[in-house]
Amino acid sequence: MYNKVVMVGNLTRDIELRYISSGTAIAKSAIATSYKYKTASGEQKDEVCFLDFNMFGRSAEVANQYLRKGSKVLLEGRLVFEQWTAQDGTNRNRHSLRVEVMRMMDSKADSQNMQNNSNSNSYNNQSNQSNNSYKPTQTNNNGGRNEQEAYKAPEHKIPEIDIDEDEIPF
Repeated sequence: MYNKVVMVGNLTRDIELRYISSGTAIAKSAIATSYKYKTASGEQKDEVCFLDFNMFGRSAEVANQYLRKGSKVLLEGRLVFEQWTAQDGTNRNRHSLRVEVMRMMDSKADSQNMQNNSNSNSYNNQSNQSNNSYKPTQTNNNGGRNEQEAYKAPEHKIPEIDIDEDEIPF
């Protein structure tokens, strides 16, 4: 068992969606969250935390379709320590969140306004399923492949995803 991390924040950039050779979707982005407090002297402080995250499978495709820079989300998952060698030969590392549960926190009107103001795909109403939140199943990070192979660009056109309004949790 591992410790779960829950973060609520706003996306700092649009979702970057890719597919690995097995067809599994991988979404990458980052959120910013802040902590406000007063010091002993009464001074108001605001501490901001930026955290990269990855999500997989259907939740990655849903995030790509409905989330934009500035969208408010609740992400639940586990912290992972990533290590790689940069192009200049230096060893790099960081912590990121491996998302297992995503909940969209914006109102439906906010989401529609963001969607109307961007060049995103439209969707058609085909299902009557209703959820309060989207809870993807836990997926394996990259099927045992190394990190660089897992994030290769797809060799095919990314399909449009059709989701019923009843599936959206806001």
